[in-house]
Amino acid sequence: MNQFIQNLNAQIEPLRQQIIKHELYQHIDDLPSLRIFMKHHVFAVWDFMSLLKTLQNNLTCTKAPWFPVGNAGTRFLINEIVVGEESDVDPEGNRISHYELYLQAMKQSGADVSQISAFVTELAETGSFELAYNKAKVLTTVKEFVDYTFNIIDENKAHVQAAVFTFGREDLIPSMFISLVNDLSGRLPERVTLYKYYLDRHIEIDGDHHSHLAMEMTATLCGDSGEYWKEAEDAVYLALQKRLSLWDGALAEIKSLKAANRRSSIATF
Repeated sequence: MNQFIQNLNAQIEPLRQQIIKHELYQHIDDLPSLRIFMKHHVFAVWDFMSLLKTLQNNLTCTKAPWFPVGNAGTRFLINEIVVGEESDVDPEGNRISHYELYLQAMKQSGADVSQISAFVTELAETGSFELAYNKAKVLTTVKEFVDYTFNIIDENKAHVQAAVFTFGREDLIPSMFISLVNDLSGRLPERVTLYKYYLDRHIEIDGDHHSHLAMEMTATLCGDSGEYWKEAEDAVYLALQKRLSLWDGALAEIKSLKAANRRSSIATF
């Protein structure tokens, strides 16, 4: 493995472990708590797609007249990932993006899609993130997470964007959570099968094939530049911190719901 990648992995590993072992996963033990998690997580799924398309715009020519941009190897890597993320298949074999698949899974589970729908609709109509945040009434942790992603996008450094895409967004779902979703799917197939399918596709495509492509892309863009790798490392570290905060926000809402349910149960006796 590339020595620069080994060094970056070593620097971020403690923070990655905090995310993988986050207390949040211990509290997603029923359908209501899963719904809350999905309501927060969908924003990460959406802005992941935005980061992906930014990379494609920066590393390939996406307008006419066409001119060759960058090198063919990097063009292949990003285009290969885009195809899988933007045009995957649902359980019936219909073409669908991972974001749209996630929304379908949310609807099947009964999760609240009103926030993400209001956010995306307002942003599409006005182009204003502040108006979209206000319209959707998102938590600060969600706002800060999305803002950081778009700061990376706006800085327009392809090597940093690739690093955050590769090391800050992939393989951060622990096996214990996948086992829990599998259990819920077995007990509530009419509610969780699509989410199980989404996670299975994530593991099969994103966590394996795409992660290798993305790592190769990052290594190519950073090259042998110590400055580029340091910028990449700093950006990834902050991205992981934002992910931790996003998980904190979801955990707080789940705990609040469970506390309210306990009080309601006590009040009925």
